[in-house]
Amino acid sequence: MNTLLEHKIRSEQLYNGKIINVRRDTVLLPNGKEAVREVVEHPGAVAIVPVLEDGSIVMVSQYRHAAGKILLEIPAGKLDKGEKPESCAARELEEEIGYQCQRLHKLASVYTTPGFSDEIIHIYLAEALTPTEQHLDEDEFLQIATFTKAQVRRLIADGSICDNKTITGLLLAGV
Repeated sequence: MNTLLEHKIRSEQLYNGKIINVRRDTVLLPNGKEAVREVVEHPGAVAIVPVLEDGSIVMVSQYRHAAGKILLEIPAGKLDKGEKPESCAARELEEEIGYQCQRLHKLASVYTTPGFSDEIIHIYLAEALTPTEQHLDEDEFLQIATFTKAQVRRLIADGSICDNKTITGLLLAGV
């Protein structure tokens, strides 16, 4: 028997929202005691590192209410129900920055915050980009900017890029 596993005894749904749900689980710990775990349920997401022919990276700036500030990020978005991550990546690439790609390579799938959320984000590298047209959601406001790899490294080092999925994706892409 694994001495690290916790076993769910009961679960209570606390909130059902448009993007997330929240539940409270009572678990049995390896030492036989009970504990409470609060879990944010999320449908999953994708993030894309778009690399132009000259090697520069296309990124977006957008206000993130939970962080209370504008963040510089790689394009990303939530999976629709039943949507495959690769399809979502292609859709978000065009919606957010107005590009289609000929090559989409999966870099990794990672838990964003496994201490309290089940969200998994699938990170892709997009190459051989062709400009199309941006199709932002009605409630989505962002600005597009392009950076060299050297600029991106400086922006990470000075804290201007502080978003986890963005830093992870850029590092996995070899920036």
